[in-house]
Amino acid sequence: MSRFTLEQVMSISLKTLSRSRLRLLSRTAFFLLFLVAPALNIFRLDLTVGHFIILGHHWTLGLETFQQNLGDSLEVVENVLLGVFLPIMLFVVITALIIWRFGRIYCGWLCPHFSVVEMINQVMLKQLNRVTLWEAASAKAKGLLPWLIVLFTSMSIAFIWAFSLLTYMLPPKQVFFDLLGGQLSLTSSIFLMVATLVFTVDFVFARHLFCKYGCALGVFQSLIWMGNSKAMVVGFDKARANLCKDCDSECDKACPMRLPPRGIKRAKFTCTQCGQCLNTCDRVQQDNPDGAVIHWVTDKQAQRVDRKATSQKP
Repeated sequence: MSRFTLEQVMSISLKTLSRSRLRLLSRTAFFLLFLVAPALNIFRLDLTVGHFIILGHHWTLGLETFQQNLGDSLEVVENVLLGVFLPIMLFVVITALIIWRFGRIYCGWLCPHFSVVEMINQVMLKQLNRVTLWEAASAKAKGLLPWLIVLFTSMSIAFIWAFSLLTYMLPPKQVFFDLLGGQLSLTSSIFLMVATLVFTVDFVFARHLFCKYGCALGVFQSLIWMGNSKAMVVGFDKARANLCKDCDSECDKACPMRLPPRGIKRAKFTCTQCGQCLNTCDRVQQDNPDGAVIHWVTDKQAQRVDRKATSQKP
């Protein structure tokens, strides 16, 4: 291997490692934040007091004083405008601008549900030789144990999710000690059981379908992203399509959402910009001095992906 080629391989490896590591850090940090936010009073809706708690502060907007005829109506309107309407509008606008440019970046880099999707994908691939139950396995699973491992993993994560959601609505400390002491109320117990069951069904059978069609936030992001023909998208170097002949569609297999990375933008409506396909192509083409055949592209290059099929298999 020449020095030039070695430098190219090292560059590709570092780029892939950097992208994977950065995404792992962002997903892990946000998933942990999702779990501990109620306990740290970062964000939760406390049903016992009837209002939100944000960053340790009770978010009442002064409505309780107005209800007791101790406040001014103009003051309440001002509190609602400045404390609710303006922050929400700013958040929506800023978020929409990010989505307009980068697509479903939240889904691929932060979303706790998508983290679970990828986690169970890996477990299912290892145990059942397939990523979902809706595609053929590369080899038949041996015995019942692999199925039990997949089910146990899904149920465990589902219970953690259900418990975490419960702490968003009730005082976390109380819920935690009631669970340890076996003193959960009937309502909390029913919620945990039902939520665990629902999440288990979702994680085992429909996690990809939920991300594609059931998540309102995800569809909202996709619609905004599709409206911008210059937004970041995975583009395919059609002139080098012959390189794909020696590759068994590894980028397709790497996509957690089971999308065609080399397809036109419309075929990737629910792309989460996770970059898994890019990482795979980098590894497959690591000995190629010209690098991978798929890349993130923007502006005019993105428009070409949007207009025509630049990625048909050779």
